[in-house]
Amino acid sequence: MASKSINNPPARVRDMATTAGQSNSVFAEERQQQIAALVEAEGRARVADLAARFGVSAVTIRKDLLLLESERRLVRTHGGAIAVERNRPELAFDVRELLQREEKSQIGEFAAGLVVDGEGIALDASTTALYVARHLGDRDGWRALTVVTNGIRIAAELASHPGIVVLMPGGRLRPEALSLLGHLGGSMFRKVNVQTAFVGAAGFTIESGLTDSMEEEAQLKRSMVATARRVVAIVDHTKWGRAAVATFCRTDRIDAVITDAAAPAEMVVSLEKLGIPVHLVGPGAVVA
Repeated sequence: MASKSINNPPARVRDMATTAGQSNSVFAEERQQQIAALVEAEGRARVADLAARFGVSAVTIRKDLLLLESERRLVRTHGGAIAVERNRPELAFDVRELLQREEKSQIGEFAAGLVVDGEGIALDASTTALYVARHLGDRDGWRALTVVTNGIRIAAELASHPGIVVLMPGGRLRPEALSLLGHLGGSMFRKVNVQTAFVGAAGFTIESGLTDSMEEEAQLKRSMVATARRVVAIVDHTKWGRAAVATFCRTDRIDAVITDAAAPAEMVVSLEKLGIPVHLVGPGAVVA
């Protein structure tokens, strides 16, 4: 089926954007509201088309898309944006992977730098853990690194790298997260020496700790946390101050947190007062 073009949108959306396309005087907030409506109606939009329609530069449109993505109203892609599927309780892995890409990559790079050859680590099936795996794969010279993960994309990312052994637990395939879950997986972590577990989260508060939106995911993460000597939370700023349904790691069990510079300062200070180091990465991060 041929995809719809943004140059021929439905009448209700076309009417909404007509005035904006005729002048540069549209206020930023109004333009962003109209962009969000266009993307939702069409399913996708290109930066070049949006710039022409609203009479602004591509740089301005990219800033609009960045803001709208932070509000989870769309997902940026190369050259444009796609709509967020709102009929699902959880966003698909491929969509979540595109959210906060820069922050997750920087977090992943820092986390990968903590890994020492010869040890065993655990990576959960989070999209942030995928970025950790990518940076591990970019490093040469591995001789005996063992990675235990229930994430299919993470296992595939590392499978062909010499010197890296990937172990996966058995269980049921969960397509939304591309993860393997179930009691069969939890037992595996009791048989493997894991020095560090790097875990993402759907939410993170001091009171609730690290939380997940699915209890079954949380169960497997509890097994990771229980067997690891050290637990490192890898959570971008959008997860802070939110508590999802299921806690899988109490705050006092966390040994370190890696996040981006937009994490709430007051919560960072509170964690450091508890003796939990917080590593801020990316633009605006202050190096101690």
